[in-house]
Amino acid sequence: MKQSFTVRDLPAEERPRERLAAFGPEALSAQEILALVLGRGMNGESVMMTVQKLLSRFGSLEGVLSASLEDLQTIKGLGIAKASQLKACFEMARRIQPAKTNKEKQKSITSPEAIYRLVKSKIRNYAKEHFFVLSFDARNKPLGIDTISVGTLNASIVHPRETFEAAIRRHAAHIVVAHNHPSDDPEPSGDDIEITRRLAEAGKLLGIDVADHVIVANAKFLSFKEQKLLP
Repeated sequence: MKQSFTVRDLPAEERPRERLAAFGPEALSAQEILALVLGRGMNGESVMMTVQKLLSRFGSLEGVLSASLEDLQTIKGLGIAKASQLKACFEMARRIQPAKTNKEKQKSITSPEAIYRLVKSKIRNYAKEHFFVLSFDARNKPLGIDTISVGTLNASIVHPRETFEAAIRRHAAHIVVAHNHPSDDPEPSGDDIEITRRLAEAGKLLGIDVADHVIVANAKFLSFKEQKLLP
């Protein structure tokens, strides 16, 4: 009996390599990109199974990118060779990005307006609330953005545990949280204020400050810091 699903089980036109050739790399899913980078599975397990475990463990392609070499090796089928291959691939991509000065990076990412634009670009379903955490180091250098939750029409379920798990994984000194309002009204609700209070208290205990909470509406935004609403 066959043990696991492999790339060869897909129709030829649905295989990652063939799809890349036909439609370009931008058409590939995160699973397909990782499968192409890893090439093949190990220890009797298909590369598709290994990739599924990676995405399940780290949540997204960005999560895999930020994982340490040691964390990657906790996935069955990823030894030091394959884990190093992933890290080297991600480092190569990072190095060839257009260079920016630290001042430009800070100005473009830390202002409430920039966070509004960045978060808005990442929302895939405007009928639901998306909650994000942006992590920064002690010099205010951006470390990454993580999606913490995608909620219902009028509420996001946000826990300090998940919020600060992402920040701790990125070794953040402080964070900015942000979410959208499907109603197009950026005014904070009672839940928004309570969530911010809880996160700020948890951050103080962990030594990771919540520097701002930005609410994103369709064409407007609100900054808790600018409105002096931070606890």
